[in-house]
Amino acid sequence: MLSFTPSQKIENRLKILQGLLAETYKDLEALSPDETKYIHRCAFISNIGASTRIENAVLTDQEIEWIDTTLNNHGKATAFEEKKSFILDKLSNDKERSVEEVVGCRQVLTTVYLQADELFPLSEVTIRGLHHDLLRYYPKASSYAGGYKTAPNRVVSINHETGEKRVVLAPSPPGIITATAMTELTNWYNTTIQDYPWAILVAAEFVFRFLAIHPFQDGNGRLGRALFILALFHSGDKYLTSITPYIAIDRHIEQNHTLYYSILHQCSEGRFKADHTQYKLEPLAWFFINILESSLADIEIYRKRYNDLQKLSESASTVLNCFRSSPEKRLKVGAIVKKTGIPRRTVQYALKTLTKQELLQILGRGAGSRYQLVF
Repeated sequence: MLSFTPSQKIENRLKILQGLLAETYKDLEALSPDETKYIHRCAFISNIGASTRIENAVLTDQEIEWIDTTLNNHGKATAFEEKKSFILDKLSNDKERSVEEVVGCRQVLTTVYLQADELFPLSEVTIRGLHHDLLRYYPKASSYAGGYKTAPNRVVSINHETGEKRVVLAPSPPGIITATAMTELTNWYNTTIQDYPWAILVAAEFVFRFLAIHPFQDGNGRLGRALFILALFHSGDKYLTSITPYIAIDRHIEQNHTLYYSILHQCSEGRFKADHTQYKLEPLAWFFINILESSLADIEIYRKRYNDLQKLSESASTVLNCFRSSPEKRLKVGAIVKKTGIPRRTVQYALKTLTKQELLQILGRGAGSRYQLVF
């Protein structure tokens, strides 16, 4: 059972959400495999980008899409190690930590999307394995990746404009208390996620309690958000499970990250509690309900973008691919002409089409104008 009793107002809203999920499910069923594949990729890239940027990584979705394409074109397990120098040369070495975080997050989410069924019942070994994968490309984490924390840690919110830091949560101390809390949490999750009628509420409590424990030295936020997605797959709700691959939940958490941290603090009063019934989880339940609803609306945006791509001329597609191969750059018309070999007037017409369809954005005016991908 949940640690809190949802109000009638929440249950009424959940019934509305269930109706939206059913409608979205029917819409997705009618789409071609190519279109659903495109929508999933958009959501996948957005989730990676948002989840890592919440933790202060600096890569854009365009750069992450390029990394994903680069690694997908090289199917071995050692792809990142072999491509690391090439990727860093493209994106500049000052982004090395962000690249390592992105690739780790990409691996964890790939596992969640492709192997969710195999990861139930959820075990501590699985959670530790996902954490190891999350940090496996960050050499400095080799001593603690996949292992529970051995030193105290805290959840801190940083105001990047003022530099002010605020402790959102003082988690459980390392050692037996953390180990016991994780055992209790996974046991509770496995007996609740598929039996309770509103799986999103179970997912919300599960992730909050995981964050309140903060069992690992680093990477808890990214892993917690991946576990939320995994919980939706484990829900047993046909509509929710089927739609989860096509929604960018983390993108909307990123857009509301200040509220997110505020609610985490509100739920716990800033402290880990061994008695989880003392948490005030209803605000977080509302937060995730709203996040899920807004995520559903993205599907129409992705569909429009897909349909716009299908209508592009050969020259416009060539120009767009020119940007995708250089996601870190803002390109002028002359550079595009040189790179593609397409006549200047044709390039200008293609750029006009691509900006009108919001696939590219224009920066500056006149001769100094540059263009950049929109994702």
